[in-house]
Amino acid sequence: MKYTVVVATTLTDDALALLRNAKDIDLIVCNSEPRQIQKAVENADALILRDEVAVDAALLSTAKRLRVVGRAGVGLAGIDVETATAHGVIVMNTPGANAIAAAEYTFALLLALCREVVPAHLGVQNGPGGSAPHLGIELCGKTLGLIGLGRVGRLVAERAIAFDMSVLAYDPYVSETQINDLRVKLVGLDEVLARSDVISLHCAVTPETYQILDEQALAEVKPGVRIVNIAHGSMIDEQALAEAIKTGRVAGVAVDMLAEDSPHESPLFGLPNVVHTLHRGDATVEAQHELSMQIVQQVCDALRGVDYRNAVNMPFMPGRAFEAIAPYMNLAERIGALQHYLARGRIRRVAVEYKGDELAGLVKPLTVALLKGLLQPVLGNAVNYINAPLVAMERGIHVTQTKGLDVADYPNLVSCQVHWEGGGELVISGALFSQQEPRIVQIDTYRSDFRPEGILLVFGSYDVPGVIGKVGTLMAQHNINIAAWRTGRAHKGGQTLTVLTLDQRLPDALLEEFRKLDFVRHATQLVLP
Repeated sequence: MKYTVVVATTLTDDALALLRNAKDIDLIVCNSEPRQIQKAVENADALILRDEVAVDAALLSTAKRLRVVGRAGVGLAGIDVETATAHGVIVMNTPGANAIAAAEYTFALLLALCREVVPAHLGVQNGPGGSAPHLGIELCGKTLGLIGLGRVGRLVAERAIAFDMSVLAYDPYVSETQINDLRVKLVGLDEVLARSDVISLHCAVTPETYQILDEQALAEVKPGVRIVNIAHGSMIDEQALAEAIKTGRVAGVAVDMLAEDSPHESPLFGLPNVVHTLHRGDATVEAQHELSMQIVQQVCDALRGVDYRNAVNMPFMPGRAFEAIAPYMNLAERIGALQHYLARGRIRRVAVEYKGDELAGLVKPLTVALLKGLLQPVLGNAVNYINAPLVAMERGIHVTQTKGLDVADYPNLVSCQVHWEGGGELVISGALFSQQEPRIVQIDTYRSDFRPEGILLVFGSYDVPGVIGKVGTLMAQHNINIAAWRTGRAHKGGQTLTVLTLDQRLPDALLEEFRKLDFVRHATQLVLP
């Protein structure tokens, strides 16, 4: 299969070569003109970009084949993740690829600010006879307050400690147990504001962090504080910050991000003790190489179904490698598909139960995979791991987690019970053999053991002599080879459930003939990939 990948940003030559040399990739390189990008994306499978064009509802509605949007960077501004999710489009970024560059640039700005490097440079350049003295401050002994303690924040903390600074950090999503260096103290935002000589922002853009340094917060900072922001301009109320600089409450500011990309429109522009650059935080040879290679490899792996790392709208748990959970997701997906084919009415409720240590923490990904399997026989590629829960909800399928299903006893078991219109219900359970091979071990009260793949004939019959012979004779008469036969029964002389794996499909006429056999209660033929 060939995938069309549109690159609408600057990538390194090595990264572009990786795409050009891939036999399953057709590469389209666009300039940053939005119309050209939109036209190219109409028939693309993936789009790699920074902030060249908005990935909004208009673009997504025309990109019928789009499966992956890859952002070369951490920020997702300009990407409508919610609408992308509804369209089944994976959105991924590259956290950590530029962490070292960003941490180092934080200190470049911090030192330039604290030692007044820019005005000293301009004084020498513009003034005859050298510059007037510019007295700065030393970092040694000062307190650095970090708002955000993710990858970049932690690297900044390490470097601050090397400068003999004390480090306070505010991050409501980090616990004390996650901090390896006891010299970094987790505190509340109020304490960071009140005690820090320097405040540096390293948090993601969310409704919670929008203008986290607003007029009220700036009124609480330690007088003479200096502020550094390389994260995102929207985290600071620039008008309030400009007023705090003018009154002297804030001694200086260094920013690489502004609320608007035009610095001349910012109220900070032209003020003394302000250092401003634009988007230089990851502008290193090493960071650009890492960003380019990482996003290209991520996009290719996602298209091929190999891995989905750093996808922001995927159900996979952080820290759980996809290859480790993929076999269980495959099992859950096949259970969902079986439920679709074996249900005798429109499914309205789905209840899931997961037993075993290996399945701890996998409720969401396994449920998404199960729903994908349940819906895909009808919707095809229109449903995937991204939008399966939304599609299920739109179709009126209620999903719950349950306990106490009467199921087989296996160390790690995936079970699903569905209810359909008319009052029917069905339980199917599966397990992995040898950690990789999916097996269905129970359908309703019938114990079984078959691989959910290929051409399957599932039929209920009565537990009477001669069934195997009669079925075998009928199949032989029509040149249908039986590859595997699994029969389970509730009790001796009662009813049985049999699953045949066939090498050839039964023609419709033969399937109807089979259903009319006197010992057959019901029969369903299905094909699983």
